[in-house]
Amino acid sequence: MTTIATWWMWLVFLGVVLLTMAIDLWGCGASKVHRMSNKEALSWVTVWIVLALCFNAFIWWHTNQVDGPIIAKEKATEFLTGFLVEKSLAVDNLFVFLMIFSYFQVPAEYQRRVLLYGVFGAIVLRAVMIGAGAWLIMKAHWILYLFGAFLIFTGIKMLIFANKENKSLEDNVLLKWLKRHLPIAPLYHGEKFFIKQNGKLFFTPMFIVLILIEFSDLVFATDSVPAIFAITQDPFIVLTSNIFAIMGLRAMYFLLASMAERFHLLKYAVAIILLIIGAKMLIEPWFEVSTALALGLVAGILLISVVASLIQTRHRGSR
Repeated sequence: MTTIATWWMWLVFLGVVLLTMAIDLWGCGASKVHRMSNKEALSWVTVWIVLALCFNAFIWWHTNQVDGPIIAKEKATEFLTGFLVEKSLAVDNLFVFLMIFSYFQVPAEYQRRVLLYGVFGAIVLRAVMIGAGAWLIMKAHWILYLFGAFLIFTGIKMLIFANKENKSLEDNVLLKWLKRHLPIAPLYHGEKFFIKQNGKLFFTPMFIVLILIEFSDLVFATDSVPAIFAITQDPFIVLTSNIFAIMGLRAMYFLLASMAERFHLLKYAVAIILLIIGAKMLIEPWFEVSTALALGLVAGILLISVVASLIQTRHRGSR
């Protein structure tokens, strides 16, 4: 696979990721137990989005210097499209996080540690699965058509079940297995995952929450990785747009948690986006859909779903 990135661009990206992780650890309230306010969460979400846009500008600048304005525009558009698609899929994942926290009645001030591990776990999973996906595509390019079919299947399934409530995890196979095989303490002990009582090791409910969060990361990675390969096969654009979409999700969760009911149409938007991206992969040999058109469709669908959600639920917000 060809890429626009040089070795030093990978180093710049690594430096930015490490810096943002450090900011998330110490600047975003992760070093102490507290509940992030809506104002604080909105501020951090804005910071992460601006940082992603600045990195996109860096990609455009470097590519313009080396390969000219046409390639620069193409790569910048690919990054922005990938970022929007992955961000929308990540937001859908946050709804699952919210369901898990609600089911286990995790106090808001204790959620930040699990979310931190969830974000880091998502980064590692994306990196591993992107590497595996790139290797598969190099070995058998037709695998892209399987990715496209899978995305269409997932999008249709999401549309069918989007309006069906699933608040309970009682029938979750993984949860049942954990309850049968692990000694679980009945109560929370702050943010601890393990405790010792009478010389015996017990797992706290917080550990069970962590396992379910990480498992949901794995499930959603199976959607997000094929989706980004539908937009570009440049490993640098694939990885960077994915990671930038994930960074800052902890802050976005706290913002979403207080307004989840007001964005109920986002699930439909994500399903439609998956259908479009999947169709783009399948028809590519006969009809090429430009990345700019895909960007416009994704941005338009997200905007319409957000505005429509706010209009439909405006009376809830005024209560």
